[in-house]
Amino acid sequence: MSSEIRELMDKYLTWLKDKTAIRQMGEYVEITTPYLDRHNDYLQIYARKEDDSFLLTDDGYILNDLEMSGCRIDTPKRQQLLKLTLNGFGVQNKGREIQVLANSDNFALKKHNLVQAMLAINDMFYLAEPLVLSIFYEDVVMWLDINEIRYTPRVKFTGRTGYDHSFDFVIPKSRNRPERIVETINRPNKDSAMSMAFAWLDTREVRPPESKALAFLNDKEQAIPLEVMEALRNYEITPVAWSQRENIRAEIAA
Repeated sequence: MSSEIRELMDKYLTWLKDKTAIRQMGEYVEITTPYLDRHNDYLQIYARKEDDSFLLTDDGYILNDLEMSGCRIDTPKRQQLLKLTLNGFGVQNKGREIQVLANSDNFALKKHNLVQAMLAINDMFYLAEPLVLSIFYEDVVMWLDINEIRYTPRVKFTGRTGYDHSFDFVIPKSRNRPERIVETINRPNKDSAMSMAFAWLDTREVRPPESKALAFLNDKEQAIPLEVMEALRNYEITPVAWSQRENIRAEIAA
């Protein structure tokens, strides 16, 4: 199993490198990543040299795009959730931009953190209907609280590659159940599934061997693609459709 996981990790990193393109744009370098946003466009970030450091930024794309789509995040609760998410990836927002400073030693790690933060914020706050008031993450928190399920929110682990990975919840080990790492996916698609798969593959070797991973998938607005369910299961992640959450309650409450 260990050698198989390492082979999958190597394939993922090769894909990431081969599918990344760079282009000089004035004082910035545009970095096009293989990750898709909700418009099926490749996510892009921009790098600029600042003395001995590099400023990496999304140029305001994520927050501006959400606002233009009718999803405002200016309420105190959503601002707090945004701050928690940014802190979990070690990045910050300045004005409308999501950005981070890097140096030559940690450039790859900081770039990874910025892209993952962009994906997480876009997924967390994007709502299919602008007038919908709840956020899927908040729905999951409420459900966990109502059922008195113990959890630690916003936990960060460093994987075998040295990359940091932020997970929404960790349910601690009990007498009857192992540690359970839980992620919420508001907009289930192939990219979000593969992003979690990479995080889990990279993390599982530094967690207790019996640890399990689960993904809560939002199916309130649309059906979950079969390929998403299959991809998660292939990487030993248990997919849980939100409409079927009661089927898993006993397992994660124990």
